[in-house]
Amino acid sequence: MKKPAKKGSAGRKRRPSQADYEALSQFRYLIRCFLEFSQNAARAHGLTPRQHQALLAIRGYPDGKPVAIGDLAERLRIRHHTTVELVDRLSEAGLVERVIDPDDQRRVLLGLTNLADRHLAGLSAAHLDELSRIEPLLRQVLSRRAAR
Repeated sequence: MKKPAKKGSAGRKRRPSQADYEALSQFRYLIRCFLEFSQNAARAHGLTPRQHQALLAIRGYPDGKPVAIGDLAERLRIRHHTTVELVDRLSEAGLVERVIDPDDQRRVLLGLTNLADRHLAGLSAAHLDELSRIEPLLRQVLSRRAAR
């Protein structure tokens, strides 16, 4: 986890302008709209938003590497024991399989089932469409900030 920036004269920046506040407000609004879309899409597939996030984190792990519980906890920014409970529910629903790491018998790796892959493919296609829809708005907000 990143440490907060240190305060002091070297770290002080200019006072935000009205345009800065508007850009930040618009950016947060677009994020909230996307998250609302995502939550509704997950529920339409019979998943909770957190289950969808977990499936995506497992499938989208960098370089397609296997994911352990600790990796998933970090990606979801939740505690280890909460992740174990989430994986238990995903496993009971037939969405995730636990596999013993052949290189380290103490480590459990997570894999998606075919059912999870089907859910995730549909959800991801819908999310990519939604991102394409809001991309021009995000670019507009981000380019305003970059120009400052």
